[in-house]
Amino acid sequence: MTRANRHWRFWAWGFVIFIAIVWLLRSMLAPFVAGMAIAYLLDPVTDRLEEQGMPRWAATTVVLSGFTLVLVLAFLLLLPLLQNQVVQLVQMAPEWIAWAKREVMPMIQRFMQRLSPADMEKLRDAAGGYAGTAVSWTADMLRNLVSRGIAIVDVLTMLFIMPIVAFYLLRDWDRLIATINDWLPRHYAATIREQARAVDATLAGFVRGQATVCLVLGAFYAVALTIAGLSFGLVIGMVSGILSFIPFVGSLVGFAASVGIALFQFDEFWRVLLVAGIFIFGQAVEGNILTPKLVGDKVGLHPVWVIFALMAGGALFGFVGVLLAVPVAAVIGVLARFALKQYMESSLYRGYGGGPVPKPLDLPPDPLLSHPAAEGAEQRQNVADLHPPP
Repeated sequence: MTRANRHWRFWAWGFVIFIAIVWLLRSMLAPFVAGMAIAYLLDPVTDRLEEQGMPRWAATTVVLSGFTLVLVLAFLLLLPLLQNQVVQLVQMAPEWIAWAKREVMPMIQRFMQRLSPADMEKLRDAAGGYAGTAVSWTADMLRNLVSRGIAIVDVLTMLFIMPIVAFYLLRDWDRLIATINDWLPRHYAATIREQARAVDATLAGFVRGQATVCLVLGAFYAVALTIAGLSFGLVIGMVSGILSFIPFVGSLVGFAASVGIALFQFDEFWRVLLVAGIFIFGQAVEGNILTPKLVGDKVGLHPVWVIFALMAGGALFGFVGVLLAVPVAAVIGVLARFALKQYMESSLYRGYGGGPVPKPLDLPPDPLLSHPAAEGAEQRQNVADLHPPP
């Protein structure tokens, strides 16, 4: 067995063991992964305080205490408002049900009357099958809640374990990085460091930037919808801001929910248009100002790739998979670009002659071909020359 094959087997088996460990311990990894994420996010602020002469443990205490205080104050300020919104939602639920019976049920009945007996039988069978699936899913969820106590134990674990993990990781972050750096194989250490820096730049640019975008959008949607007089505007705005971490999802969910409630609540159509305009304006500001300035165009994480990573992580590993989805997506993206660069410098791309890739002649532009129509005609002529008619 060659040395290269031994290296590939070592890294492949290491990756398989890592996935197996995450799979086996996925039910208890959430506070540790969340604590690591908080330590990663707060490390730059801690480094700045340390550069000003503050000991690392003191900087860690100050930063983590300030972060916790901001979260607690935000929760205490928003809790009464959220409580009023929830009470209002419970009070309005009977009105919504009555409206659905009065407006929606007649339309459903008219649609059912137009169906043939065969279509009715198929629809009834399909509804019975979906109802059975829904009942089974609900029963499984309730059984899990009772048997494992997810609703209480997991929340308590996150509240008490996560801050402790975040403190120790944040205090020893630089020491951990130095230790891992000493473990790197000497022959590939420079390459691994280069890729690690690329992963850090990608991950920091996306996570920290996107988190700021979520805060700004959540605050804007909550305040604007509340001023517009929309019921549950605060809740919808906050949820839209949180879901904006997944590109386009927050705006779409908030737009659909707010416009639906506005149609039910307002008699004036211009107020419905005002609610819709809030989300259109927010999406325009996000796409043209917030995301380019705070996230940047060079992070290398396409929105479709982020959505796929979050859905795949959640389906495979649950909440832990959602927490790990973006870091894993960043690592895979950086490694994919590195592999593509290696391929384009290899003989598979350049050919087995070993020479440089031939480049087109550096000729001055032809003024007759500078117009797009002339360029299109030239391309069509080249295709005709390569594939002459029989």
